[in-house]
Amino acid sequence: MNHTFIEPHLAAGDGTPRRRLRVFNGGFLTNRRLRRILDLSNFDISLGYPRDGDMIGVWGKSPTAHRGEKMAQKSGVPLVRFEDAFLRSVHPGRAGGRGPLGILIDEDGLYFDPTSPSRIEKILTSAPLDDGAILSRGRDALGRIRHLHLSKYNAHLLDAPCPAPGYVLVIDQALNDASVTASGAGSALFKEMLAFAQIEHPGAQILIKTHPETIAGFRAGYFGPEDENHRVSLFADPVSPWSLLDGAVGVYTVSSQFGFEAIMAGHKPRVFGQPFYAGWGLSLDENPVPRRTRTLTRTQLFAGAMMLAPTWYDPHLDRLCPIEDAISALEAEARAWRDDHAGWDAVGMRLWKRPHMRQIYGGYGGMRFTETPRGDRPCMVWANKADQAPDTAARVEDGVIRSRGLGAELIPPLSLSLDRRGIYYDPTAPSDLEDLINAAPNLPEGERRRTERLITRITNANLTKYNLVGDVAVDLPDDRHVILVPGQVGDDASITKGATGGVKTNADLLRRARADNPDAYIIYKPHPDVVAGLRDGAVPDEVLTLADRIMPGGDMGALLSKVDEVWTLTSTTGFEALLRGVPVTCLGAPFYAGWGLTRDLAPTPARRGARPDVVALAHAVLIGYPRYFDPVMRTPAPPEVIMTRLEQGTVPTPGPFNRSLSKLQGLFASRASLWR
Repeated sequence: MNHTFIEPHLAAGDGTPRRRLRVFNGGFLTNRRLRRILDLSNFDISLGYPRDGDMIGVWGKSPTAHRGEKMAQKSGVPLVRFEDAFLRSVHPGRAGGRGPLGILIDEDGLYFDPTSPSRIEKILTSAPLDDGAILSRGRDALGRIRHLHLSKYNAHLLDAPCPAPGYVLVIDQALNDASVTASGAGSALFKEMLAFAQIEHPGAQILIKTHPETIAGFRAGYFGPEDENHRVSLFADPVSPWSLLDGAVGVYTVSSQFGFEAIMAGHKPRVFGQPFYAGWGLSLDENPVPRRTRTLTRTQLFAGAMMLAPTWYDPHLDRLCPIEDAISALEAEARAWRDDHAGWDAVGMRLWKRPHMRQIYGGYGGMRFTETPRGDRPCMVWANKADQAPDTAARVEDGVIRSRGLGAELIPPLSLSLDRRGIYYDPTAPSDLEDLINAAPNLPEGERRRTERLITRITNANLTKYNLVGDVAVDLPDDRHVILVPGQVGDDASITKGATGGVKTNADLLRRARADNPDAYIIYKPHPDVVAGLRDGAVPDEVLTLADRIMPGGDMGALLSKVDEVWTLTSTTGFEALLRGVPVTCLGAPFYAGWGLTRDLAPTPARRGARPDVVALAHAVLIGYPRYFDPVMRTPAPPEVIMTRLEQGTVPTPGPFNRSLSKLQGLFASRASLWR
């Protein structure tokens, strides 16, 4: 069955018969990611001579493709070609990049070969690309890709300096790459393209953008130092393609994917080859393909090439997926590389958490645990031990969606926050989180809608920081205003730094809540670490009588759905209440106060000048700030995957050793934070 005009993941499991795929390239058998994608796409891979009903698979125009091509011609069996989709990995496959996040499965041709129509070309020619739903999704997905600076390969740094705007980009490609030779191009055409760029932009600087595989030393390009002069220079800096396109006044390409991205960035590139994106009215084509006569918008081109044509794969949940999930997975991987590629010196890390820290932050450049950083790599420190590290050290803390279980029970976190300016709970100094919240009102719509979906999942599943389960089926009065007062650990850094008003303790918080709300029904919920006897923060019995109900256990997420208001010092519960539309009164300056979303009875920093809505705040707190770690795949993951793990229960839980060790540490160091 040919699912020409629907996304391939929608066709998976629709009853389509499985097809036996005969291959003559060992990569189909050894690349586990590729094999799994093909298995989910209803292919059974095998070696051997093809029989009736079989298909022969080849990888693009690879050096081994001729074997399958000859066998298909000899046997009369249909040929199907496979290629990477246009969002792949951090590094090229030759450089050890993880397997592809998507592939193009083409029974018609090959996307970069214009000699016959490919699957992409047929979609762009005939698909009903005016469908409002898919165009809306296309705009959102494209906006996210640009916002997140994603490309096919992603070993670029967001803080790498760009040249001064006003330059012209000439895009180099790998020497004799199949996408070049398929367009009938060679060295002469690349030289001609460079000459056109100089002639058509007199006086402008010309940057020859080097191909990633050339930068990595795997394949030569068409340009070299001999092509440089006072106006022309090779450019191989690890700059985001989207940042580079923002400063360009012209783009010249033969058939590079960079030309497609140039169109998506608003350029009309001059194209000298015959790539899939040429011929639709969005490029200046030196060698047009006569049969391509349809005029498309950028969003239509994107929808056809990025949504309808590729087969995308979610490596965490092991399923075919829409492009939105592939974008999120690639974002998590690319962000980990950007943070960690130079390696880390880690200061102030307890022995029991070092293996987990190494898993999260040591996957690319390695991690060295030391009390005396050498200065030859970036340094990180646990936030409450910042005085033990250089002032330039990044600070690490738990994320807001932490685990199922307590840090004091030695449950490793599912999320951590790395802050190079300060730390989120300390309002006395700027932090990366404040910067994200200040910028959050300018989010692209795709990221806002993603955040809305995430909030819905969190509230529907009653997810919170620790996700402790328990019964909250309690009768609450209908005729009284119900206020939840969450207790905190007494010496918690968020209190010592963030209690900016006169209220400094749980007891004082409860007194103030009752004094200001004499007729309210007040629920006091002590912090689970305090209830477990692991940390300080107990409230005297005579003060507890100010509350109508004490709830030492129970599900916080479910409880929040039953109350009318939350009064807090700096507890994360206040943020969780905002997600659920519950009003919050703050007597300290937590990270979510001072933005116009809470009633603030204590001073908050004047630098918190933005006025985000809850969605924008949640994006900064849940997506932009923390990094998540998938405990099943043991790789960086997007928050949506962690929501699934928590919903399914596939996360670490405390064992007997954890509980015993945490009790000992609570006995001998009850006032010392274990994860801070």
